[in-house]
Amino acid sequence: MGAAYFYHLTQAPVDVTLPRLLEKARGAGWRIVVRGTNSERMAWLDEKLWQQGDASFLAHGLAGGAHDDLQPILLTTEVDAPNEAACLMSIDGAVVSPQEVQASERVCILFDGYDQDAVAYARTQWKALTDAGCAAQYWSEESGAWQKKAEKEEG
Repeated sequence: MGAAYFYHLTQAPVDVTLPRLLEKARGAGWRIVVRGTNSERMAWLDEKLWQQGDASFLAHGLAGGAHDDLQPILLTTEVDAPNEAACLMSIDGAVVSPQEVQASERVCILFDGYDQDAVAYARTQWKALTDAGCAAQYWSEESGAWQKKAEKEEG
């Protein structure tokens, strides 16, 4: 049973933070789904990931391709992803269900700390997931380094 990790972004934007998290998840041997809410934004993120350079190459694909099921990292706006991901990363307020948290090794929810609507939605997600019995951690980078600020055990 997995856990939801909430990442409150205040020092670096999603296109900087996400690749770091993707590298760690791939290092754990996981396939990953990155779920967003807008296909244009996902295409922008796809382009950003390709621009990372050879030193931090992250093999990935944008959903809708011929080999979505083979992608180690799949960018999508859809709930059902065919790549058998062990890790779900949610950006821009993409929906995450308690069942997904329980079925995954890890769920990462990244939200912009300067967007009050995003912060409010993340709080709603935290409450919904923890009320459903999911384990969760809240991480903040406000001090310049990631620090765990809150944790809720499953149950």
